[in-house]
Amino acid sequence: MAIAAETQPQQHKGSSEGAVVDNKRWTVNDFDIGKPLGRGKFGHVYLAREKRSNHIVALKVLFKSQLKQSQVEHQLRREVEIQSHLRHPNILRLYGYFYDQKRVYLILEYAAKGELYKELQKCKYFSERRAATYVASLARALIYCHGKHVIHRDIKPENLLVGAQGELKIADFGWSVHTFDRRRTMCGTLDYLPPEMVESVEHDANVDIWSLGILCYEFLYGVPPFEAKEHSDTYRRIVQVDLKFPSRPVVSSSAKDLISQMLVKDSSQRLALKKLLEHPWIVQNADPSGVYRG
Repeated sequence: MAIAAETQPQQHKGSSEGAVVDNKRWTVNDFDIGKPLGRGKFGHVYLAREKRSNHIVALKVLFKSQLKQSQVEHQLRREVEIQSHLRHPNILRLYGYFYDQKRVYLILEYAAKGELYKELQKCKYFSERRAATYVASLARALIYCHGKHVIHRDIKPENLLVGAQGELKIADFGWSVHTFDRRRTMCGTLDYLPPEMVESVEHDANVDIWSLGILCYEFLYGVPPFEAKEHSDTYRRIVQVDLKFPSRPVVSSSAKDLISQMLVKDSSQRLALKKLLEHPWIVQNADPSGVYRG
């Protein structure tokens, strides 16, 4: 794993969070490791405390052998490089990383309220106020990313965490890319793929607008819009933008209007994120603080 052979671990310098500060090389002995928070494809995430500062973090432990086997070392390197430079209240902080013979450790911000996906499953679907608050905060985070030429490319409930105040955090940058050009790679998750990826034509930052539209629909209806039994049918429905709004649960025409303006086949015609924030449904429903308070 060459991830740290080229650069010293990036450390988090002087933060108001009293955080994980200074330029020393981390080791696992610098942390008290607590309960597991979740497990991923390549390892586990644990609650941890940095001994000197008492700062609570999430420690993601990845196994080099599994990363190598799946040939994702380059992807991880890119993810670390991108996420460590992002500073936004709706993006999970990556404070730094270190490694030993067998593992790579990522030191991440701890999102106390856990995975949004589990919350959505529990509730089945969200109220319009809650959905609008989340969509607006994600739009602001994506405007920030796009301003730094970062395309996320995998916005979905599984990649979102909820912070202690109830604020949403984009947590996974595994498919993200820092680019000034249009791209061709097909990536992301089937139900969330935009038509341009399905058809293998070039794509740009507008793929994130499509994914946010899918997410908004899933927040309100509990299922993604183009779901089908067979993958081939999902692909077909995406390419045709076969968008249907069920009668239940009841969703306002204003919300449907917003979704319809985001799920447009021609990516250049999708509702711009800054315009999304001015849409009547967002203005009327989203909590300006970006925090859903129940």
